[in-house]
Amino acid sequence: MKKILTILGARPQFIKAAAVSRAIAVKKEMQEVIVHTGQHFDKNMSQVFFDQMDIPRPDYNLDIHSMSHGAMTGKMLEKLEEVILKEKPDTVMVYGDTNSTLAGALAATKLHIPLAHVEAGLRSHNMKMPEEINRILTDRVSTFLFCPTPVAIENLQKEGFENFNARMLLTGDVMYDACLFFSEKSRAPEISRISENFLVATVHRAENTDEPGNLSSIISALNELSQKEAVVFPIHPRTRKLIGEKNIPPLSENVVVTDPLGYLEMIHLLKYCRMVLTDSGGLQKEAYFFKKPCITLREETEWTELADAGLNKLCGSNKSRILKAYDHFSSQKVTFREGLYGDGNASERIAKTLAD
Repeated sequence: MKKILTILGARPQFIKAAAVSRAIAVKKEMQEVIVHTGQHFDKNMSQVFFDQMDIPRPDYNLDIHSMSHGAMTGKMLEKLEEVILKEKPDTVMVYGDTNSTLAGALAATKLHIPLAHVEAGLRSHNMKMPEEINRILTDRVSTFLFCPTPVAIENLQKEGFENFNARMLLTGDVMYDACLFFSEKSRAPEISRISENFLVATVHRAENTDEPGNLSSIISALNELSQKEAVVFPIHPRTRKLIGEKNIPPLSENVVVTDPLGYLEMIHLLKYCRMVLTDSGGLQKEAYFFKKPCITLREETEWTELADAGLNKLCGSNKSRILKAYDHFSSQKVTFREGLYGDGNASERIAKTLAD
């Protein structure tokens, strides 16, 4: 029996793993061992996803969080190496671009265990983003590069990956698999002040939260938009903390602030909102899955096909650009082209490749 050791640590990874773990579970020749690094440790950012999405309980919880990038990655590398030596997996699988991803990639590679990277080949071309560094380094040491889009394949080809000892596969996007499966199970969050027309906003990237000017500009834009229609703002614990510490202008009473929501509640909001404002990579795609235009609070995106299709406006933290993008999407009919992220069978392709 082939043993797959899966490393998870952050909210988007739990969503992706829910789809792939189901595909692995039905294959009798495979066993999955799940390691939760603890990178997202808050109950609303972590445990709720295991509860709602029927992800198998982690076999290991390393409880590593609230450190600098270097300290966190180093501690994870140390502990993951111990787990890998104990479990002796046939393959280590990592997702996305977090510190957990990079630590798992380094631990597996240094112990000569084949590495599978789900969501390989993504590039924002912004080396100031920690996520960009993580995804580039993880790709370079991977054995299996599971790419969600043709653009991801092209990125790897441009970087010469055809000359490396790695296998590139166009699988489609596992988040689309999860979206299709869980869409019918969505449920309304306990928020009383939601009208028929509302926006959904999330902010957590360091380039927005660590710069008071950027965060102030975004909050000001949300406040102004909330005078036109309600803004539902599931707030990241770190963002809430920084708003309080950095003397950021208060949020308008028309901005409906909630704790982070579970996946089923977020899907419900995406089903019924009019528009999404976010600096999250995953939420940009989820907006597309539910045919909602997205204002991206970043200067670049790894999901370039969304911007190219006119479904995603890159605005950074610039208030006037955010308001202009809102006016554009409010006045223009947006056409959503099908199939940008596959056919909903990415997880099965990944599981079959690892089994074979």
